[in-house]
Amino acid sequence: MWTLVGRGWGCARTLARWATGAALGPAPTFGAAPESWPTCRLYGSAEFKEKLDMSRFPVENIRNFSIVAHVDHGKSTLADRLLELTGTIDKTKNNKQVLDKLQVERERGITVKAQTASLFHNCEGRQYLLNLIDTPGHVDFSYEVSRSLSACQGVLLVVDANEGIQAQTVANFFLAFEAQLSVIPVINKIDLKNADPERVENQIEKVFDIPSDECIKISAKLGTNVERVLQAVIERIPPPKVHRKNPLRALVFDSTFDQYRGVIANVALFDGVVSKGDKIVSAHTQKTYEVNEVGVLNPNEQPTHKLYAGQVGYLIAGMKNVTEAQIGDTLYLHKQPVEPLPGFKSAKPMVFAGMYPVDQSEYNNLKSAIEKLTLNDSSVTVHRDSSLALGAGWRLGFLGLLHMEVFNQRLELEYNASVILTTPTVPYKAVLSSSKLIKEYREKEITIINPAQFPDKSKVTEYLEPVVLGTIITPDEYTGKIMMLCEARRAVQKNMIFIDQNRVMLKYLFPLNEIVVDFYDSLKSLSSGYASFDYEDAGYQTAELVKMDILLNGNNVEELVTVVHKDKAHSIGKAICERLKDSLPRQLFEIAIQAAIGSKIIARETVKAYRKNVLAKCYGGDITRKMKLLKRQAEGKKKLRKIGNVEVPKDAFIKVLKTQSSK
Repeated sequence: MWTLVGRGWGCARTLARWATGAALGPAPTFGAAPESWPTCRLYGSAEFKEKLDMSRFPVENIRNFSIVAHVDHGKSTLADRLLELTGTIDKTKNNKQVLDKLQVERERGITVKAQTASLFHNCEGRQYLLNLIDTPGHVDFSYEVSRSLSACQGVLLVVDANEGIQAQTVANFFLAFEAQLSVIPVINKIDLKNADPERVENQIEKVFDIPSDECIKISAKLGTNVERVLQAVIERIPPPKVHRKNPLRALVFDSTFDQYRGVIANVALFDGVVSKGDKIVSAHTQKTYEVNEVGVLNPNEQPTHKLYAGQVGYLIAGMKNVTEAQIGDTLYLHKQPVEPLPGFKSAKPMVFAGMYPVDQSEYNNLKSAIEKLTLNDSSVTVHRDSSLALGAGWRLGFLGLLHMEVFNQRLELEYNASVILTTPTVPYKAVLSSSKLIKEYREKEITIINPAQFPDKSKVTEYLEPVVLGTIITPDEYTGKIMMLCEARRAVQKNMIFIDQNRVMLKYLFPLNEIVVDFYDSLKSLSSGYASFDYEDAGYQTAELVKMDILLNGNNVEELVTVVHKDKAHSIGKAICERLKDSLPRQLFEIAIQAAIGSKIIARETVKAYRKNVLAKCYGGDITRKMKLLKRQAEGKKKLRKIGNVEVPKDAFIKVLKTQSSK
């Protein structure tokens, strides 16, 4: 005899489903039910916890797909509707961004990390397993998208019926096209007042060469036509090509860190079967682990007896560090080695910034917070750094500016850490000239991530700066202004295509340091918010770079050293000098703020000295008496300036070094 222990109608409903075996969506899990069901336990002769039997899904009934789109075109909303339609979550008004689990994602309304959900769908009497991956839309997180596509056989390419094709839409299509995946175009937001789905259909046909009759017009917000998307996934996306009888071969395409259970690896099985108790080996580290738990995400973790080839799920095997679950690694059974899967290119940081605690007493707390956060975000690189003014800190590498902002916001929200973040810089390269230097650095081409370590011109044959291939899509009335902006940023035009009667796609080769801070904001303001921008890495090119020092009364300030292009040195030097002039407190002596390249001064500002009125006591008398007092004051100030040390307060550094929000 069983006794039901629990609370609320959810337990009764769960028990009824389990007892009758009714086909009401996914089988229930006791103790790991969806959020709308309270926790349930059954007591009898032993505690019972049902696990899903994944063997009832043959390979031909499995579909693995991603949702990709430009920022704010409705990926997460479509994912919510698909979860509701398949009975994975209950229909309520609160279902917004269900798969966006981070606080920063919900606050900003963006997806930062790709999330997986397994959906169980009954269609024409057959039970299908649909593995859905909701991906980020911003250019900084395209690395997450490319990883997610490796576990899929098809994609839903979502396009806004009002905005039409945007820059990231093009980038995502080509990522899917290169991976040879089936592409289903979905035109979303047809409920909007200014929606023009026919125009968007024509754009898709012209740019991507996909027939317009293959487009599915939906409103994810209202749920209009979303069932047609599920039908298209089953009909148009092929099942995975796998072999269940072969030895296990699983690809790790993502991982997260849980402080109680260690690394949770997201895996796509290409061959074989994995179950609890199996001994598995990592092809990357050659370490052996015992599997503690396997399961699917529905969308919360739901343990299963086994995972079979063609399925996507999670695996916990007592890995203590995310570096052990290397993304792109292949897992196989102990004593059954297999050919490793191709894996991924490692994430390459595009932007570097210094990070320092506001108070040095917080150093250890911040160190712990950064270590924990980098366990869940392996694309951030960390190097120890120190500064005379700001103390001990780190130089962190990010995939882009938004990635840097999100990382900083997560530190504040999740770990209550406040930091000073310096102006972002890009990684430069220098080709060394002498064999002595090559021997010292152990390589001919060195990478410089800290401007203070930039080598002198006499030591190198040439400097190299990173370049990116940028795609801008804009209404044609803004083309002239945007072309002028690109030329001012030293960009070289590569291509120009008219997508339709009033939209243009421009391709430019940009130096990365010209676009990293404020280019996107300038582009949006010039185009009244209509232009979109996306970029991809295009290697390095030779450039005339110079190291610019900032001097205070002739003394070099190491924290303010910057690397700039020769043509832009004067304007950037002048801007830094002006910002310093506004930030430095006045002294009893004059302070000269200078920007210098080598021994040549290219810009100067002066902080005037406080002036005591020494003539106050002279209410009359001879002029020579006044001149004598003024001369004595001038000599005193000259002496003060020679021996006076300019103390730069920390808040002045923060104002100058911090990313300029006004830009």
